[in-house]
Amino acid sequence: MTFGPTSCLSPFAAGTDVGGGARPHRVDEGCAGADDIAIYQGRATTLPTGVPAYTVDVMNRCSGGGDCAIAGIHVRCGWFSSVSLVDPRKFRRLARDDCLINDGQPILAGETLTFEYANSFPYQLSVAVATCVVDPSAANRP
Repeated sequence: MTFGPTSCLSPFAAGTDVGGGARPHRVDEGCAGADDIAIYQGRATTLPTGVPAYTVDVMNRCSGGGDCAIAGIHVRCGWFSSVSLVDPRKFRRLARDDCLINDGQPILAGETLTFEYANSFPYQLSVAVATCVVDPSAANRP
């Protein structure tokens, strides 16, 4: 996938194809885990060194309100690395092709987590695992 100076964010989400197709709108009674997480990625301002930068938005698209907190979001990410520091509480590589979003904590319905990284090419990020959490405050307990 190539990015031009006016490219929009493009989806790389579970249940979608890399060509940017979207899953059909789903209206139902609850959380669908990985299917409710969308990852959008687009160009950010290039670093002064000339290295391209990318903005990533991880969105919980569930419309079920309080029953749609999603935690333990793991993303397929190859050998992800970045020239610029990425806040490890937002996104960190645990192993090859396994990155963790939001330190494993829940993203509530309608919330978006955003981070930037810089590399000579964009990584194709897709959701591998995500777990619905009935009581989001329970995910914060030891």
